[in-house]
Amino acid sequence: MVLRKLIQFLENKFPLGLQEDYDNSGLQLGDVNQEISGVLIALDCTEVIIDEALEKKCNVILVHHPLLFKGIKRIGTSTSTERIIRKCIQNDLNVYAIHTNLDNHIDGVNAKIAEKIGLQVREILLPKVGLLFKLSIYIPTENVELFHESMCETGVGSIGNYIDCSFQTRGIGTFTPTGSANPTIGSLGEVTKQEETRIDYLIEKNQVEKALNTMRLAHPYEEVAHDLIPLSNVHGLRGSGMIGMLDAPKPGKTLLEELKAVFNCGTIKYTAEVRENVHKIAFCGGSGSFLLERAIQLGADVFISADFKYHDYFRAEGKIQIIDIGHFESEQFTCELLAEIIQEIIPTFAVHLTENNTNPVNYI
Repeated sequence: MVLRKLIQFLENKFPLGLQEDYDNSGLQLGDVNQEISGVLIALDCTEVIIDEALEKKCNVILVHHPLLFKGIKRIGTSTSTERIIRKCIQNDLNVYAIHTNLDNHIDGVNAKIAEKIGLQVREILLPKVGLLFKLSIYIPTENVELFHESMCETGVGSIGNYIDCSFQTRGIGTFTPTGSANPTIGSLGEVTKQEETRIDYLIEKNQVEKALNTMRLAHPYEEVAHDLIPLSNVHGLRGSGMIGMLDAPKPGKTLLEELKAVFNCGTIKYTAEVRENVHKIAFCGGSGSFLLERAIQLGADVFISADFKYHDYFRAEGKIQIIDIGHFESEQFTCELLAEIIQEIIPTFAVHLTENNTNPVNYI
């Protein structure tokens, strides 16, 4: 398999359009036409990870945190980033980062955390808006069935666990072909009335280009009447953090002990109000302090995340317990998640989980 195919698979499932504005997910270094000898998965691309990839004969390093966040003005040896870039180029190594586009997906980083915590029913904590469009297309009624099949083959018409979704209404379309028109129906200079069906689809932002291309190819008319309307609807399957319910309430002290064991935390920081019983849990892998008020609004008993600053803890105001388990600790199972995603589709693919801990934080 060439790298391009792996990238297409990852970006179809976790589109780059889901990443935050500050992020830099995607190909960091490499050649998309290069044949893949093996993939090493890690949270961070460090010099140790580069050495491990070479040792395991992996020419693709798949990481969660981008190697390149800020502009690089020179490629020397004075910083670790410069040394990593040089070594990757010298050894034909490819680096690909899948960061906040993985965070903002219902099946992404937070889904794996939910699995580890034991939450079976969960939903996005802060759903995104501006990701959905309504595409309305007018087509001769006799062509609807084949056209609808072609559109749905591209992924259009999928809403949650439902596929082949559309809304169809019939009416009469009128038009008069002029000039050099080559009409499928009707004749030059003559008013044509045709029974047509308007098909409405709900599509995601990342589907727009592919949907419009398919529409033009599958539609019988040379001029396709259609509307593409941005929606302010929230997207329930895309967004930041998650919230869910435990099967049964458990003592807050018990939850703290379980979290420390499951996430192998060197320490846990938390607000003093340990809940007698915890039932509703909000959480976010990585830096999630910006979601604290949302977790309170939705009535969560605790909010599990990382990177809270001193004054953030006061924002709990006794309404919720903040539990900071550490940035690396909260995202460590992302590597396991990525391996599962790749091997589900390509079971024979050579995928390796790093054996090195890239956490820059140590505890004593």
